Amino acid sequence: MKKALLLLLFVSCFKLSAQENLTYQKPSVEILALADYERAPSVRMDTKKEYMLFMYRNTYKTLDELSQDEMRLGGLRINPTTNISSSVTYINNLKVRKIADKTETQVTGLPANPKITNISWSPNEKKISFTNTTATGVELWVIDVATATASRITDAILNANLGNPISWMKDNETLLVKTLPKNRPALIDVKKDLPTGPTVSTSDGKVSQNRTYQDLLKNPTDEANFVSLVTSELYKVSLSGKMELFKKADIYAGEDFSPDGNYLMITTIHKPFSYIVPLSRFPQKTVVYDLNGKEVKVVNEVPLTEVQAKGFSSTRKGKRSMNWRADKPSSLQYVVALDEGDQANQVEYRDELFSWDAPFAANPTSLLKTKQRYGGVTWGNENLAVAYDSWYDTRNMKAYMFNPSNPAEKATVMMDRNYQDIYSDPGNFETKRNQYNRNVLAIENGNMYLMGDGFTKEGQFPFIDEFNIKSMKTKRLYTSKLNDKKEDLLSIEDFKKGEVLVQIQSKNDYPNYYFRNIKSGKLTPITNFKNPFESIKNVYKEVIKYKRNDGVELSGTLYLPAGYDRVKKSEKLPLLIWAYPEEFKDKNSAGQSNKNPNEFTFPYYGSFVYWVTKGYAVLDDASFPIIGEGTTEPNDTFIPQLVANGEAAINAVNALGYINPKKVAVGGHSYGAFMTANLLTHSNLFACGIARSGAYNRTLTPFGFQSEQRNYWDVPNVYNTMSPFMNADKMKTPLLLVHGDADNNPGTFTLQSERYFQALKNLGAPVRLVLLPKESHGYAAKDNILHLLWEQDQFLEKYLKN
Repeated sequence: MKKALLLLLFVSCFKLSAQENLTYQKPSVEILALADYERAPSVRMDTKKEYMLFMYRNTYKTLDELSQDEMRLGGLRINPTTNISSSVTYINNLKVRKIADKTETQVTGLPANPKITNISWSPNEKKISFTNTTATGVELWVIDVATATASRITDAILNANLGNPISWMKDNETLLVKTLPKNRPALIDVKKDLPTGPTVSTSDGKVSQNRTYQDLLKNPTDEANFVSLVTSELYKVSLSGKMELFKKADIYAGEDFSPDGNYLMITTIHKPFSYIVPLSRFPQKTVVYDLNGKEVKVVNEVPLTEVQAKGFSSTRKGKRSMNWRADKPSSLQYVVALDEGDQANQVEYRDELFSWDAPFAANPTSLLKTKQRYGGVTWGNENLAVAYDSWYDTRNMKAYMFNPSNPAEKATVMMDRNYQDIYSDPGNFETKRNQYNRNVLAIENGNMYLMGDGFTKEGQFPFIDEFNIKSMKTKRLYTSKLNDKKEDLLSIEDFKKGEVLVQIQSKNDYPNYYFRNIKSGKLTPITNFKNPFESIKNVYKEVIKYKRNDGVELSGTLYLPAGYDRVKKSEKLPLLIWAYPEEFKDKNSAGQSNKNPNEFTFPYYGSFVYWVTKGYAVLDDASFPIIGEGTTEPNDTFIPQLVANGEAAINAVNALGYINPKKVAVGGHSYGAFMTANLLTHSNLFACGIARSGAYNRTLTPFGFQSEQRNYWDVPNVYNTMSPFMNADKMKTPLLLVHGDADNNPGTFTLQSERYFQALKNLGAPVRLVLLPKESHGYAAKDNILHLLWEQDQFLEKYLKN
């Protein structure tokens, strides 16, 4: 009798502590109406702006798509049956339209139930290639643009496990294609394969600091399967389907034709592989070939880079950033670190930029040395190029104008600024296509052109400046004067006529494309996409600005329910705050706002905007700056700044008279989830919180996280103080934890939420954990997303609204 009673008590206790296994639920009617919308097509134009390709896809994936076979190796997630990434999002229909026409033409000949990706225009832009994924593999297809007809070129033999397997050759009639090897070995079934010995890892005593990566190789079986999956053969494939072997089987990580099309640079991956870093840091070899496949020159060899020099700005030794120069027919550019890739080394110059002309018989030419870490180059003509460098610790960025034909000529510093200071941002130099169909600096009559976002204290007003190369002075050519709409300047199409491609949107107008004549002001519409969210067109929206207790200026986008009386304010609303912390080095930059009230209101699954239809006020994208001026690091005062940001946001909306300050919830995703858990732990400002796919124990990310450069042993107090897990005994506020059970993001392992939930539950905190099956760091399946919205809705109704 006693044994039976004890067993009954044990079973009862187990049932009480067991997690719920719910069937999928759908959110309320108001939220469902917004969530289950039809997605507008995305658009890709040719460079001549003659044709547009309209690409259609489903709003969400299905659970069946997420439940496909998957192998996680070397940082990849691969479907071993179809030989393409298991996370790819497919397009399911294509239409073509001349920009001058009004209606699209359906592309005919497409496969039944297509799964389209890897879209690429031919060099002359008369053809478009794409891949179609079938149940057994990946096929090559090509569209004739003029007739809008598609045809299949190969069977399902392509290998897309390392990305796009297709490259156009310069003749516009041939494609270089990665295919599955004919003698490909069968994959080893890890469930049936008996181990032949232990897995052994060693350290040679050198410092090797690495952040936490997911999906790494773990043993020799993983290595063998990795090689089988990523090894390809390279074939030349004609539009008629004729195939000619170009290169035998190897692990091809990248293929890039020179601008003139006469050379091909190929990068391959080699052993030894690593169990602590992903394939991007495996040994690599880069070789240039001619079009017959004959080796011209080995131009780079990169060893295994398991050792990460300490510091956020560190980079590997040897040649890096190797690419073809856009301004020359066949010259390579690359950079070498002069500080051995370690920012702690005190040197006059950090990086050196080189140019190397094919066939690479002569030595490379040094073009420029940068004081800070090299940040890219935009080539112009033989006498002019613009290079950039930056330094994270100071948030400084410089732009240099230099003469690539005369390296002895001193480079001119064109810009020297804080790159976080968006109000002083001069914009980016406009480019145009050259004779090689590559983007180079647009130079007209001794002038270049800058296009900027135009953020100011008064709002956003994008602009175009003419920059005189000789005087280095700018002249304003155009400033957007729209106050009720948002205008994005995309490209200058005709410099003499003043024709500019723009995108215009408003709170209720879906973003559409136009040609803007900046001289006459004439606006010519190109597309006419409709608003799929008409039901929230009467929702009130404004950007509010307010100050933190230390004077830092903050902002957020405030939404109020349609019809809410902002004059009487008789009803005090519950408030939802959605945010994501950002690090800054000065208060001025932290206080600048990049929010535009005229941005189209797009309530995607991750936002709180849905709940404005259910009687909540929503402060979206609220400013949560974390500032560390001078030698102080932002995270040294992370918690008090976080709480000050939250308090300022609540006080600002409360001062407007709209809310009940005792009924405020906060939420965030990833680092925003980490923020949420800390706010609930270290303040009494919030009634509840929602934290999605976060990391809560910083000792599990001991070699840095987000923008933190120091490791745990450098500043253990910072790591411990910032970890909600370490302070779980202080947290008593209701919290909804959500995580994808297949999270692929470095640092935010699903284990983070599981362990945090266990700690909170055992310490008596009101907490609920929801694990979404098959989901990665961002959520994709319709059933999961609708259930997520239901979970959040139920949670908010219980702990906030009622």
